[in-house]
Amino acid sequence: QVQLVESGGGLVQPGGSLRLSCVASGRNFVISAMGWYRQAPEKERELVATITSGGSTNYAESVKGRFTISRDNAKNTVYLQMNSLKREDTAVYYCTANGYTWGRYHEGWGQGTLVTVSS
Repeated sequence: QVQLVESGGGLVQPGGSLRLSCVASGRNFVISAMGWYRQAPEKERELVATITSGGSTNYAESVKGRFTISRDNAKNTVYLQMNSLKREDTAVYYCTANGYTWGRYHEGWGQGTLVTVSS
């Protein structure tokens, strides 16, 4: 499995911005796609955004126009820029990656970083 470590969460006021980062590592692991999920207390985990190795992106309808996912391949890092944050964006955000090691499929998850949107 690939190891993923998120950072950048914290407390922000409504309308504010945060940028989350996720650093990936894994010997002989070739990443196909990376993404972000989030989970609020007592709620189901939901997909926020994904990005493929080719740079194609997809977003949940609730974050379109506000969030941007990007990658820095040289640093093995994926980012989530979050603008115009709303109270309903409060959740633990998890980084995920999937890919292959010698042709065998694997996926990995980060430990999560908490984003709290509150006045």
